[in-house]
Amino acid sequence: MSQELIHIIEDENEIALLIRDYLEDDGFQVMISTDGQSGLEKTIEKKPDLVILDLMLPKIDGFEVCRNLRKDLDIPVIILSSKSSDMDKVLALGIGADDYVTKPFSPVVLLARVKAHLRRASKQLKAVNEDVLNFGELKIYTESYSVTIDDVEIAMTNKEFELLKYLAQNAGRVVSKDQIINAVWGNNYFGDDNTVPVHMYKIREKIEKIPSKPKYIQTVWGIGYKFIGGASHE
Repeated sequence: MSQELIHIIEDENEIALLIRDYLEDDGFQVMISTDGQSGLEKTIEKKPDLVILDLMLPKIDGFEVCRNLRKDLDIPVIILSSKSSDMDKVLALGIGADDYVTKPFSPVVLLARVKAHLRRASKQLKAVNEDVLNFGELKIYTESYSVTIDDVEIAMTNKEFELLKYLAQNAGRVVSKDQIINAVWGNNYFGDDNTVPVHMYKIREKIEKIPSKPKYIQTVWGIGYKFIGGASHE
């Protein structure tokens, strides 16, 4: 069961309760505020994991709530509003909202968006707390087993990731096939001699713009492989 806390700031009671029921049925904790002032104060005090925010609120409107939240908190904010003009959407996203859903809405779709933003926020938090090998557009997140190019995640198997991480951690050094086998598969491995070249081919297909002219992983014929570029650690 999920333990994330969602704060609904919505003055239409029927809508707030409908969203609450869907969220609680999925295991979320929920709190509700019915005006902008109390919604802002409770969010700063309780620090929920995500806020669902109406724009047309008593006391202070949702734009002002979002603007003030962004001064203190870095949590996902989903705007839920009957305002459907492009100008309202641009303004809301411009002051820090993460998403914009117009009324009438599907509770199922809203729930899916809540989950998606929480997953993204969780990944970002993990990335902040882990060692990142940074090669410019290519980043290798050593603990979460993820790789991104231009902030787009690249799907990799565990062995592909471990092989790439090993090469990157030894950037600038030539490592032999036997060294790679020992580091990634273990020194008791008795598999196919083509294991390393096959994995290398798959990795290049995923991270190189032109795999036949690799930017990151060079083959040193008769010896092994070398990862090009120095990493900065974040």
